[in-house]
Amino acid sequence: MLFSGTSFNEKSTRNGIVRLRTLIILRWLAILGQGGTIYVASEILRLDIPIGACMLAVGASVISNIIAIAIYPENRRLTEQEVSLTLIFDITQLAFLVFLTGGLNNPFALLMLAPVTVSAMTVRGRASLLICGLAVVLVSALGLYHVPLRTMEGAILEMPLVFLAGFWVAIMIGIGFLAIYAGRVASETYAMSQALLATQMALAREQKLTDLGGVVAAAAHELGTPLATIKLVSAELMEELQDGDLKDDAKLIRDQAERCRDILQSMGRAGKDDRHLRNVPLSALIEGAAEPHIDRGKVVKFDYSSSDDTLARMPIVRRQPEVIHGLRNLIQNAVDFAEAQVWIDAAWSDEHITVRVVDDGRGYPVDLLGRIGDPFIRRRKGKRDSAARPEYEGMGLGLFIAKTLLERTGAEVSFANASPSSLSQDGDGVARTGAIAEVRWKTQELLAEVQSGDSRGLGENTLIEI
Repeated sequence: MLFSGTSFNEKSTRNGIVRLRTLIILRWLAILGQGGTIYVASEILRLDIPIGACMLAVGASVISNIIAIAIYPENRRLTEQEVSLTLIFDITQLAFLVFLTGGLNNPFALLMLAPVTVSAMTVRGRASLLICGLAVVLVSALGLYHVPLRTMEGAILEMPLVFLAGFWVAIMIGIGFLAIYAGRVASETYAMSQALLATQMALAREQKLTDLGGVVAAAAHELGTPLATIKLVSAELMEELQDGDLKDDAKLIRDQAERCRDILQSMGRAGKDDRHLRNVPLSALIEGAAEPHIDRGKVVKFDYSSSDDTLARMPIVRRQPEVIHGLRNLIQNAVDFAEAQVWIDAAWSDEHITVRVVDDGRGYPVDLLGRIGDPFIRRRKGKRDSAARPEYEGMGLGLFIAKTLLERTGAEVSFANASPSSLSQDGDGVARTGAIAEVRWKTQELLAEVQSGDSRGLGENTLIEI
């Protein structure tokens, strides 16, 4: 079994992830730091550095900031290409300053790591690799070519060759480590934000469907009485009127009233703010979630049992959109990859309510079993099923949405592969050897406030905001 659910384009870019204002502020801070360092080095430490050339480099950053502020609004979101060009300028300007002040003998050469880290977090692929490569070339060149750092007395300040080589190696390792580390963290953060956005959209869609069901049920109940009155009055008029246009009009009114009644009945069951729309038996909740996947060519079997003899009666639970959509995703995943059958087992006790979805397919990929529930997880090429179901390769968003929504309701969600010894066979002799998705709640977290013993079936209409 692989992972069904909402698709995601892996090639989508991160355009707009960085504001121009952010880079402008960072550059102003760098300008202040560079200017202050030049002043301290020349006036306090009495180092003989080319102040004019250094101020020219700092002035280039000042001019670039002023131009950016004059041309673009500060809230402008930069594309990946614009961010890359900005970082290339910054790393080149910094390398030129370090070149003028001793190369790798200058401890501030370590700041070459800053643009590399920013690039790993804001741009992807070739652009980030280009900036890392540029940093490697510039740092290596600074180790060989630079203006010597001198005191006012003419003494050259430089590290021994072994320390210089060690500093170069440290910066190289830092470039590689920070690029990989920051890039991986940023990539996972971005993927998680996109997955959470998809989760919110799925929940909003499920909530709208739930609200729509309430509107239809209320409309069917409220319109039932006036439609019945119209039908009764039109029937009486038909009996009193002679054959002619007026009698035909009365018959038309009756027929249209009946048609309205049929339409409303087909859209939903009658009832005011029916508590069945909000509180349902556990079986109705599960079967409602499974309904879209019942007639998809696989046998879906339900089994309900109490693990506590004192609680034989099925609990009444709250009908939450998160639970419905989460269970629906798990069931869809099972139906998609089952060979012939899917089992949905529910058990309850005084402490816990458990729903288990099992199929007779091949199960979850073993190499990804520990990562199920993460968004956009990839499979290594060459694994089984990649040719059979390529559209599901590299996904995981569907199960992530299911896990996230269900955990919002207080559930614990776990995934495993069944084995002949872990689960018994079905009554027809079909072994449950596929994937297992188990959802477990504390009973009190899922129970409805109004239990089935309450005789009040209907309540007053309430405003449903859409």
